Amino acid sequence: MKKNKKPVLAPPYATETKDVRFAGTFEVLVPVEGRVRPHKVPRQFPTLAAAEGWMHSSEGKEQIAEILEGSED
Repeated sequence: MKKNKKPVLAPPYATETKDVRFAGTFEVLVPVEGRVRPHKVPRQFPTLAAAEGWMHSSEGKEQIAEILEGSED
């Protein structure tokens, strides 16, 4: 018999902002275990490349880690 695999949490991703006040900008979303919706990083980016670049920067990695640590409580 096969063992069921533990579900893997999706990595953080950048997407176009749905908020009409910030139309044309991008945001970073961080999926968190136990939440239905991903956590939004409180920043707006002018382009998708800028959002993805921020995710891979040291500042972005630190903030994403803080969000994931805060969700473990």
